[in-house]
Amino acid sequence: MTTIIYDDIYLKHDTGPNHPENPTRLINTIKHLEATGIWQKLNIEKPRVATEEEVSMVHSTSHIEKVAELARAGGGYLDPDTYVSSNSYNAALYASGALLTAIDLIMNKKSNNAFCLVRPPGHHATPTRGMGFCLFNNVAIAAKYIQSRYNLDRIVIIDWDVHHGNGTQDTFYEDPSVMYFSMHRYPFYPGTGNKEEIGKGEGSGFTINVPLTYDTESQKYLETFKDIMEKRVKRFNPQFILISSGFDAYRLDPVGGLGLGTFEYNTLTKLTQNIAKDCCEGRIVSCLEGGYHLLDLPRCIEEHLKGLNDIIN
Repeated sequence: MTTIIYDDIYLKHDTGPNHPENPTRLINTIKHLEATGIWQKLNIEKPRVATEEEVSMVHSTSHIEKVAELARAGGGYLDPDTYVSSNSYNAALYASGALLTAIDLIMNKKSNNAFCLVRPPGHHATPTRGMGFCLFNNVAIAAKYIQSRYNLDRIVIIDWDVHHGNGTQDTFYEDPSVMYFSMHRYPFYPGTGNKEEIGKGEGSGFTINVPLTYDTESQKYLETFKDIMEKRVKRFNPQFILISSGFDAYRLDPVGGLGLGTFEYNTLTKLTQNIAKDCCEGRIVSCLEGGYHLLDLPRCIEEHLKGLNDIIN
């Protein structure tokens, strides 16, 4: 069964008035999942906190201390889009910790897969700075944890957020043990992710970027995704799959937007499930990134959860 990792601490990350990355995203999602009965069918688990040592597997000490200091001071900006409130540092540690909790559950065969309903998001956070609403890079920390705790050396990070995960790419650009596969709108924030960015040194060929124009149709998106999953990702034979699961490629998203409807997230998830079942006993941890349509984000997440869990009709 699928596990959802969630804690109310994520609602205490205060980004200020009128910010698109706000607590209502999670509040509406939980209300919707409860109303549909899905929340009651799944395992709901609390996250543990990620230690500073675990966060430092990805981030510099100076960056970690900067976020902590801003929180202690009552708040402040890392960049014009990225605010740290008094509770944000703690929330960010629990956001990263959610993935570590999920990994342990799956590796100990207590769950098939997991979705981490967290904020702040993470995939723009580089080793040395937070940006783009992101404080710590949750999926990057998770990949490092899998490497160090479980000695796995073939990890795939799939990123279908509408924005390129520059921070995740930076972390593993020279690492052949982590394949990073991103489909994203381009040119668009943060300006990275062209198809020539394929990795460096021993990591060359293990970064896969698929830049897409705003008018890309959903069928073309799905065909491209399936092709790369079957020809590149499956050949890599991953031992664990992480998903940076942004839902802002949804066609009506106010921040991003591509041509995807809600059901396309079910299809993307099932295509990922097929590879996971063939290669790594279905081991998937998915983590919320973007997705800012407050009414339809819950429906996108519903379809994602249906794709992860075969018992949900």
